[in-house]
Amino acid sequence: MTNQDVYTVQNLSVKYPRNNIFTNISFSVNKGDFLAIVGPNGSGKSTLVKSLLNLLPYTGNIFLFGTDIKTFSDWQRIGYMPQKFSYFNPLFPATVKEVVQLGISKNNNNPKDILIDKALRSIDIHSLKDKPIATLSGGQQQRVLIARALVNNPELLILDEPTVALDPDIRESFFQILLNMNRNEYKTIMLVTHDIGYVGKYATKLMYFDRNIIFYGTFKDFCESESMGDYFGYRTQHLICNMEHQHLQINNKERS
Repeated sequence: MTNQDVYTVQNLSVKYPRNNIFTNISFSVNKGDFLAIVGPNGSGKSTLVKSLLNLLPYTGNIFLFGTDIKTFSDWQRIGYMPQKFSYFNPLFPATVKEVVQLGISKNNNNPKDILIDKALRSIDIHSLKDKPIATLSGGQQQRVLIARALVNNPELLILDEPTVALDPDIRESFFQILLNMNRNEYKTIMLVTHDIGYVGKYATKLMYFDRNIIFYGTFKDFCESESMGDYFGYRTQHLICNMEHQHLQINNKERS
């Protein structure tokens, strides 16, 4: 464990009655990483994330910012958006502002209005501030919940399938926001997604998870890995990596 470790996970196991979800998982996440966690449906990705937040019983060791997760108390440093949520009841009276305010930590002494405005502006929905949450589209509601995860200006942002209800243009804008947070504000980001090819344009590291860690490393390492070519099939590996390569070419032209 080093001062750069956000997470250190040692021999992590989670099981339900009659079913081992995963066993003896070990890895670390460093400060400033943009980690994409990908894998098929039912692979245990969301279970992994919940265990990392001490939301599920587990065996093994999890250290967050150097502290055992079981005694960790400074949750203001983490922003979390879970995968599944129920769309708001039409009779639910809360406004966007009130929903985002629910995410403010009790230990955060900064003015609430300033925190809320910054979070809403960061995700480009400040104009919706006073609208009833139940009147918004599914994609807009999704962005409100992302703003709620951002409201404490966390050092670590954990998002489980955050773009599932976003249209392509908004999704691209959202990933650019995340990229800015990661590159310029040095926030550590852990993002669960099914879209391995798309997220490869942004993330610095990839974890392919299917009840075990199949791969963990950089996208460059993934693209050069013969074992991943055998696992996915070389054509699929090429398509994934070609999307990443095209994006890098575009970025390099923009910088020149």
